[in-house]
Amino acid sequence: MSKMVELMERLQLPEGFSESLLEGVRFFKSLQPILRTPLLYDPGICILTQGSKIGYLGNQSFQYDASNYLVISVAIPFECETFASPDNPLLGLYIDVDMPLLHDLIAQVGHRLDFVVEERNRALPRGIGPAPMDEDMVDATVRLLGSLQSETETRVLADGLMREILYRVLCGPQAPVLHALASHSGSFARVARALKLIHRDYAGKLDVERLAQEAHMSTSAFHRAFKEITSDSPMQYLKKFRLNKARDLMVQEEAKAYIAADKVGYESVSQFSREFKRYFGRNPAEIIRGLRNIPAFGSIQPVA
Repeated sequence: MSKMVELMERLQLPEGFSESLLEGVRFFKSLQPILRTPLLYDPGICILTQGSKIGYLGNQSFQYDASNYLVISVAIPFECETFASPDNPLLGLYIDVDMPLLHDLIAQVGHRLDFVVEERNRALPRGIGPAPMDEDMVDATVRLLGSLQSETETRVLADGLMREILYRVLCGPQAPVLHALASHSGSFARVARALKLIHRDYAGKLDVERLAQEAHMSTSAFHRAFKEITSDSPMQYLKKFRLNKARDLMVQEEAKAYIAADKVGYESVSQFSREFKRYFGRNPAEIIRGLRNIPAFGSIQPVA
């Protein structure tokens, strides 16, 4: 048993998501496999200490497990398959990206990070991707988990350990996505502004022209950059985002399908039902019955 697993087992976590003693860090646990299903993560760092997941984005797939953490720089709908069992439960933690801290770290080691980004990725970075858990990252995670066992140690030590973990990520192969996220210029930052508009006004009447205007880009350049970062066209992304939000409303708030459809911007309930079934593989009533019987592993939290 690894030290990370030992520390997580000491916490006696319930199945599903649970809060830690530190704001911005959540734990998760699953005792059962979860078939490939669409989900949506907020920007953050996902570290598995046991079990594994396979993510599917566009025509690519990637695995994250105890040897590979996942970095999400922008909220991207993707599909995920979870491998777990009662004898080998999935255990992990999800760390939000603290933007003021990210800016501070980049300001302190900016020249080095500029070199890393330039050398590793000259194209637009994808908004999500895995990175290896090297010895430094494992050591920092073990010490963070150790501090989260105690309220006193959390108050005294956890903030510094969160800073170290984010620094380790900035030194790894996914540095370009966080560096681009923190930038106030460039195509990635411009697309990120359009994504914020979607997350804020997803129920409104949005189109490519409005989103491109928000990004201060031509429609064609915006469409191309958006798909390079998210693997979806702007309208495909908007549809997936709305459907994920509708699922959350139905599962977490027990909203009826027609009410959820209206709240996320659908004018036609029949169109909503068709697109919901095409995306999730089941109609709203079926997926609600299934998800209410197991802990939710869809959206990490509402996307801001």
